[in-house]
Amino acid sequence: MLTNQINWIKVEIEVPVHDFIQQVKVRAKKLCLIRNQGKLYMVQNTCPHAGGILSGGWCEKGNIVCPIHRYEYDLDSGRGAEGQGDYIKIYPLEMRDDGLYVGFRESLWERFFGKNKV
Repeated sequence: MLTNQINWIKVEIEVPVHDFIQQVKVRAKKLCLIRNQGKLYMVQNTCPHAGGILSGGWCEKGNIVCPIHRYEYDLDSGRGAEGQGDYIKIYPLEMRDDGLYVGFRESLWERFFGKNKV
């Protein structure tokens, strides 16, 4: 049976203590790092509705709001607001002694053909 492995990658950033929204680059992927009401979140940086950059948006009532059409996404679940029918990807985070880490699920390709495989 295959299990979902998570690869933890260090985010090379000094994390501000106040609420913020910022684009970060991890593994050549542009992500959106958010601190809202004291809690950290990492989400995809592109709005699934029209491609807006979520790190250019704002937070409101526990949602990230896209700056283009004001589509909203729940920071805990990734679900779009009622009637939107879409969602954003939420990445797991771990704060360790040496900094912030984001989790990437190992892809099927990596499982079968990763560098540790024959």
